[in-house]
Amino acid sequence: MMNVDAGLKRVLGPVSSTCIVIGAIIGVGIFFTPSSIARTTGTAELAMWTWALGGLVALLGALVFAELGGMYGRMGGQYEIMRDAYGVPVAFCFVFCNSTAILAGAAAIISIICAVNVGVLFTGEVPGKGAVTVMSAALIAGLVCANVAGVKWGATIQNVTVFAKLATLLLVAGLAVVMQPDAVQQVPAAKAAEVADGSWISLLFAGLVPALFSFGGWQHALWIGGEVKNPKRNVPLAIVLGVAIVVVVYLLANWAYFALLGYGGVVDSETLAADAVSQVWPQTGKRFVAGAVAFSAFGVLNAQLLSGPRLLCGMARDGKFFRAFAWVHPRLGTPICAIALVGTIGIGLAVMAGPEGVDALLTGVVLIDAVFFCLTGMALLVLRRARPDAERPVRVPLYPLVPVAFVLLEMAIIFGAFQIEQNRNAAWIGLSWIAAAGLCYVLFFRGPRSQGSEM
Repeated sequence: MMNVDAGLKRVLGPVSSTCIVIGAIIGVGIFFTPSSIARTTGTAELAMWTWALGGLVALLGALVFAELGGMYGRMGGQYEIMRDAYGVPVAFCFVFCNSTAILAGAAAIISIICAVNVGVLFTGEVPGKGAVTVMSAALIAGLVCANVAGVKWGATIQNVTVFAKLATLLLVAGLAVVMQPDAVQQVPAAKAAEVADGSWISLLFAGLVPALFSFGGWQHALWIGGEVKNPKRNVPLAIVLGVAIVVVVYLLANWAYFALLGYGGVVDSETLAADAVSQVWPQTGKRFVAGAVAFSAFGVLNAQLLSGPRLLCGMARDGKFFRAFAWVHPRLGTPICAIALVGTIGIGLAVMAGPEGVDALLTGVVLIDAVFFCLTGMALLVLRRARPDAERPVRVPLYPLVPVAFVLLEMAIIFGAFQIEQNRNAAWIGLSWIAAAGLCYVLFFRGPRSQGSEM
């Protein structure tokens, strides 16, 4: 097998790698999805159970990815996992969908949320659609340039924004501990749940869809294995430690939202964190938190462009994508074409969707992600049998219970995506896009390696 890491520099230590995981997870989701989850589940208690279950999925996934990350401590590791477990066609579909739908779609969502909050920060008002579109495109373009300049630039941005995001969420939790208002607003019955006549199980699974958007990102450390120092140790450590920190912070943040606003206040809020902080700082809370959300969004947007394009580069170096995307700049050490492609598609989706298309994009992103997470979890079972003697610095505990539970919960998320009526079209589009990826492979990249390597 060719050396897919050639030309890449191992410059990321355990702190930077863990920050990439935390930064990839904590983005804009925790600042707006709690309202959707509370509204969908119908009660504060079920909403908190949804977040706890989402954390369990993330932790199970972290354990699965930790073992796989130890085995594949190289650039584009998840591509190699899919290839070795199922063959090149499935691996191609994963990278194709990851780049054109998951990463680019997430980048579009995040850039839009970031642009909206930048407008609120400076003007106190939500900017118009045109301004949001221009600003979101400019944000993606700027971060493409930063990550092309070198992985250290991208990692520095990541580290700074990670600590700022954690501080913001802990501040909200601290305010709840100090204040804890007695008044609890009652939610109108018409807004109690978006899933009519749903059982608590269907409500729970439906709530997992936005929850997993907020929890997604632990796999990013696996993708940048080619640039991590001592990857056999640091990749698994970064994944498990990063997810554990995020689970604790998310549960604290959601408890704080309910403590400060009550269930009805959480359901009715359009600027959740700002409304929570405004209980203590009415005059400055809105702008302060808008700035914090914008900064957080900027960091997780950077994570999409820092780690994800390495997958495209890895597949191209395996001879199953255009040769230009395998090229790494000899001085900068970055896959310029891969970064530019993901950024360009993200800009296109942001422009086409606009602020009103965020919910549809979110559903499609989470559904496609869940499909490939299922396949990745099952790949651990396949590779344990196919490669029993492979080096595994970290082994999943309670095998095979952990990977099987992870796969089943990801299947539940796919089920949940179809439980909210207004999301069903987006869910079907997501499944159709996976089929389109398979067709693309059959038409253009099915032949020998050389056929997929020319532009």
